[in-house]
Amino acid sequence: MSIVPDSKARRQIVGALGASALGAIAPSAGAQARAEYPSRPIRIIVTFAAGSATDIMTRHLAARMSQTLGQNLVIENRVGAAGAIGAEQVARATPDGYTIGMSAVSAMSIAPAIRGAAMPYDNLRDFTHIGRACTATNVVAVHPSVPASTLPELIAWSRTVAGGVRYSSGGHGGSNHLAGELIALRTGAQFVHVPYSNQGQAVSDAVAGHVPMIIYTVALLPHIRSGRLKAIAVTSEVRQKQLPDIGTAIEQGVPGIVANSWFGMVGPAGIPDPIRDRLYTALAEALSQPDIQSKLIDTGLQPDPLPAQPFRSFIERDTQTWREVAKAAGIKAE
Repeated sequence: MSIVPDSKARRQIVGALGASALGAIAPSAGAQARAEYPSRPIRIIVTFAAGSATDIMTRHLAARMSQTLGQNLVIENRVGAAGAIGAEQVARATPDGYTIGMSAVSAMSIAPAIRGAAMPYDNLRDFTHIGRACTATNVVAVHPSVPASTLPELIAWSRTVAGGVRYSSGGHGGSNHLAGELIALRTGAQFVHVPYSNQGQAVSDAVAGHVPMIIYTVALLPHIRSGRLKAIAVTSEVRQKQLPDIGTAIEQGVPGIVANSWFGMVGPAGIPDPIRDRLYTALAEALSQPDIQSKLIDTGLQPDPLPAQPFRSFIERDTQTWREVAKAAGIKAE
């Protein structure tokens, strides 16, 4: 015996079948939103002040990325705690791709390595890692009166100086500071850190010879070219275009010395992969432009793109390196 449903039941069955069919052929709301991305301006939180290297770099890149994405990228500077305040704002944003950040080594590797659980965010769990943009090497430089022209000579000389060789940097816990600690840890060099809250004063005191050694970026180049400072080594994997005659620590026979600053684009955890990848494609395209490359190199930066998954792995390794250095050197958050 067949059972024929009444009219109400038939309507319910047809409605269910219709909904099922539509679900099979119609994109989900999330998929549609991703397909239309971006449909409005994108906010970029820059974790350092206007006029900083991070800010200048981001403005160069954002102009080109806006053309590629078809929407304006609006820069908002959130300053404080070596970039951690801005990074926290990014981590707390809605993960729809309309709030992203340009952060740096200080907030994404060094501070988590030193402060650990005291950080207001987890540098791996709480972010979508869109891609690395640039790196900037540290330069080991000395006053011309220092009797050393290579890194091995500087290390040997430091062992003869009572109390060790003092070196200036832009502050406690920065990449410049930890580069010196890394060299000392790996070689037994006798270095004594002298932190400055004003990087300009740190450079001035090194040029004047008040502090015999400084570790800073290629912003030292004018003083090196004029002979007021003597470049000893760079802490990058390869020589830098701005200082082609200065050897890396590694090629000078001091292995394991890689201590770069870096800058990368991140978003809150949960940004859909297609949106993440579209943002990285726009970032990499901007970094490939010769005029942008020239501007970045002039400011001491090296375009060095790295996509999402390798970027995340890089941050994980970088954090572990600085955690080991900080522990061995007894560096704690101030």
